Amino acid sequence: MLREKLMSGMNGWLMLVILLAALAGSVVMMVGNVKDGGGPVVLVWVLTIVVEFVSLYGFTVLNPNEAKVIQLFGSYVGTMKEPGFWWVNPLTSRRRVSLRTRNFESSKLKVNDQDGNPIEIAAVIVWKVVETAEALFQVDDYEQFLHVQSESAVRVLATSYPYDSHGEGMSLRMSGAEVAHKLRDELQERLTAAGMEVVEARISHLAYAPEIANTMLRRQQANAIIAARQKIVEGAVGMVEMALDLLNSKNVVQLDEERKATMVSNLLVVLCSDRDAQPIVNAGTLY
Repeated sequence: MLREKLMSGMNGWLMLVILLAALAGSVVMMVGNVKDGGGPVVLVWVLTIVVEFVSLYGFTVLNPNEAKVIQLFGSYVGTMKEPGFWWVNPLTSRRRVSLRTRNFESSKLKVNDQDGNPIEIAAVIVWKVVETAEALFQVDDYEQFLHVQSESAVRVLATSYPYDSHGEGMSLRMSGAEVAHKLRDELQERLTAAGMEVVEARISHLAYAPEIANTMLRRQQANAIIAARQKIVEGAVGMVEMALDLLNSKNVVQLDEERKATMVSNLLVVLCSDRDAQPIVNAGTLY
């Protein structure tokens, strides 16, 4: 596998002074030889000037968080990453590669989750190039490669977890951090060969498909009501138990089993009702 090789060019400002001085000197010498009538010598100076003009093509500027991949007649020479003004072999080609951190948001994909429910899902990927040689030479277009692999990884993730586990295990909706970590690992495994690093990956859109959204919404509401009722009943039973213990410990009133059952029934109705209880004054007796 082709690996990145770091290289540096010659100081651009120094080479600029040298080439300009050499060019000026060559022009002066050529003009002097023309006046003296030296034909072959003039041709040599003309060729020298041409070479010096070609050498000017070797100047290149490198910005921060930018790299340039150097090739000579199709062969990979190395990668320059240090910002500045440089001079390299003018016969080489230089391809710019950005090393900045970039964002990519996948399109909304319609897939089935682990339970077979159709859902819509999309993700935001934060990435950057770390190996320029692999990014340029291992794949045709590393940005397109990222887009395709990202959508593939999101599909795999969606089929690996249910949309909602209803409190039992991991799910796409409730386990955001774990799912994001899994997505990042899945993407990094796919993109390493292309010299890219995944900084962060998170789900940006998650919803049931429109054809089942209303049904699933009613299901979620029913589950929420059941869970809330369970909490209410648990709290009401605890309060009834506490009330009976206090009445018994402070000898406020002595209750037989039948009176306790009646009191428990009344308290549970009051505490568990979803409406305000209406008091009824009983002036009689149970017996």
